[in-house]
Amino acid sequence: MTREFNVVIEKDEDGYFVASVPALRVCHTQAKSLDALMRRVREAIQLCLDVEEPVSNEFVGVQRVAVST
Repeated sequence: MTREFNVVIEKDEDGYFVASVPALRVCHTQAKSLDALMRRVREAIQLCLDVEEPVSNEFVGVQRVAVST
């Protein structure tokens, strides 16, 4: 069976790409390149599915918000 998951990808201050899977709350990984990150996130998802059932959140989107400080 093939399942699909939304993956949030950010780049940290050290230049690493960091991925998290909102449907699997303990599922995170990082890598120096996007190619390596995608390999690692697939592996992380498979490992997380062994110990956690995904929550069924509907992805709505990403919104950028400006705040004056």
